Amino acid sequence: MAETVLRTADGAEKAALSQVIADRWFAAREAGAALEIGRASPPARPARPTKPDLLDPRDVPRRRPGTLKGRLAILHAVAHIELNAIDLHWDIIARFTATPMPLGFYDDWVKAAAEEAHHFILVSGVLEAHGSHYGALPAHAGMWRAAEDTKGDRMVRLAGVPMVLEARGLDVTPGMIELFAKAGDARAVEALELIYAEEVGHVAYGSKWFH
Repeated sequence: MAETVLRTADGAEKAALSQVIADRWFAAREAGAALEIGRASPPARPARPTKPDLLDPRDVPRRRPGTLKGRLAILHAVAHIELNAIDLHWDIIARFTATPMPLGFYDDWVKAAAEEAHHFILVSGVLEAHGSHYGALPAHAGMWRAAEDTKGDRMVRLAGVPMVLEARGLDVTPGMIELFAKAGDARAVEALELIYAEEVGHVAYGSKWFH
């Protein structure tokens, strides 16, 4: 099931499928019959929509955050991060099935993937409320590099993704919340506050399973 998400290109479909699979997983867990982990053959890179264009991080245009266009660029970047996070969480489930882990490991990362899917849906909704959408702007191609660099070692993946990349997000999100609050964008603030609260848990999952 994790592999199916990774091979789904459309962002909205990827997010919706993530939530469906998570619901099935936790329904089975509550019934006392966890779904079989099995084995997977995840792609080297997850399927992606035709847009946005993916650029080297140095080539992504910078916009002034004090303007609506600038704030939409920030939200677009957040949506891109959340889409990548969906794949990163399903990938850590699918890529390392050769080494068994406690069911709690899968509980945590299925939950995290579902939350990232919700984040993507929320931020996409804010973009659409402003007449934009995910894919309207270019995005950087560097996020999946962390997965490629850690594909051979689950422990290195745990250290490099939730404990570094997601922790960095916690550092910058309060400033984004303040920016959108000053602009009077309550819907963006609500989305970012939820993202911040739930990303704290994702960093904690990384630390928990690393140690």
